[in-house]
Amino acid sequence: MKKVLHVVLCMMLCVSMLMGVAAAEQSQELNIAVFEGGFGADYWKEIAAAFEAANPGVQVKMQISPTIGDTISAQMVAGDVPDFLVLNGTSYTVIQNLIVEKGLLDITDVFEGPCYDSEDKLADKIVDGLLASNVCSPYGDGKIYQAPLNGSPTGLIYNKTLFEQNGWSVPTTWDEMFELGAKAKEQGIYLYTYQGLYPTYLQWGLFPSVYSAMGDENTEKYLNYGEGSVINTQAIDVLRNFEKMAREGYILPGTTALNHTQSQQEMMMNKALFIPCGTWIENEMADAPRADGFQFAMAPCPSLTADQTRKVVVAMETMSIPAAAKNPELAKQFLRFLYTDKSEELFAEKANGVAATKNASELAKPYISEAMYNFYAIFSMDGVSTIVPGFAARAQGSKVDIGGEIYNPAADVVNGAMTADEWAQAIEDAFAQVRSELEAAK
Repeated sequence: MKKVLHVVLCMMLCVSMLMGVAAAEQSQELNIAVFEGGFGADYWKEIAAAFEAANPGVQVKMQISPTIGDTISAQMVAGDVPDFLVLNGTSYTVIQNLIVEKGLLDITDVFEGPCYDSEDKLADKIVDGLLASNVCSPYGDGKIYQAPLNGSPTGLIYNKTLFEQNGWSVPTTWDEMFELGAKAKEQGIYLYTYQGLYPTYLQWGLFPSVYSAMGDENTEKYLNYGEGSVINTQAIDVLRNFEKMAREGYILPGTTALNHTQSQQEMMMNKALFIPCGTWIENEMADAPRADGFQFAMAPCPSLTADQTRKVVVAMETMSIPAAAKNPELAKQFLRFLYTDKSEELFAEKANGVAATKNASELAKPYISEAMYNFYAIFSMDGVSTIVPGFAARAQGSKVDIGGEIYNPAADVVNGAMTADEWAQAIEDAFAQVRSELEAAK
């Protein structure tokens, strides 16, 4: 009887264990939060479904919206931390705060390990220079905390048709920029607008001129908060040119009150010649009204002088895993899945995007538009080089909003409340405070 009872108890234990395993499998839940910007939502919905299909028992729960940053911030304060983050655009402040707080998981092992669909090292598949940038490796320790989603060219977006109709050449220097602005004025067209409510967009179409004027060595100094990296360089002359555009009426009136889509539509209606943006603009503005015959085109930001190399900033939207994620290993597996050929083809087909891998453009070619293909031609233009700018990590608890101190003063310059020299000094003051905080944290 005892023997029978023992057998029954063992069987019950085994059943219980099996049920526990099954329950564990069924309860594998991956919570992701995604910023819904120019790439839309379709890709993320389909790739989440594909990951579920490839991993039976896994359920992907996704929050995706244009205001996801606000939603996630409140949730994270309450202790509800997603497993996987794709927070770009207006939501990137959340990631910046997590970097300062050392709240992102070290994902170096993902890239040092094999691809999801091959034994090749994943890091070898990524476009050169991206993983080593301050964006992906913000602490200077050689470890990776952010993964590149894409590596897109950015610059000054304009209407190719308008230029062809008027016989205008795209300016390569600031002198040529103002000459063109005078011609456009005669037709009631302003030279420039930007996403006034989100002035960080200036990093795509104004600050490349800053990097060009600085040169590579001083740019590195600047991205590490170096003293005198703005005041004592030609960078200040670029800021003065922005002030000149505002002072002499080359910037579309009301720009500072416009959001990203409003300002972009003004350019598309030929109210302004140029707006700073990246490849995502085509998808983001797919349904927006536009001038007859409108064609998207992209140009590098002008340099101060003809002998300077023009810079093109590579916009690297990123993915990351919070250090407090409940399912970090599952999140890592999902990250690896996003770099498969299947995922990259889907990214091109559904989001008109090109992934951050070396063969992505070839995989994307059958799916992307002619305009998108032509955007990428900016990388091969004469006298142009690329840069992946990203500021080094600040001290934990830093009170300095670097992005705000660099880009937000643009509105004051446009409105005449601040001079370019005062703008430059504000950047230098912010850098000094960051250096002080870093020294105090040692």
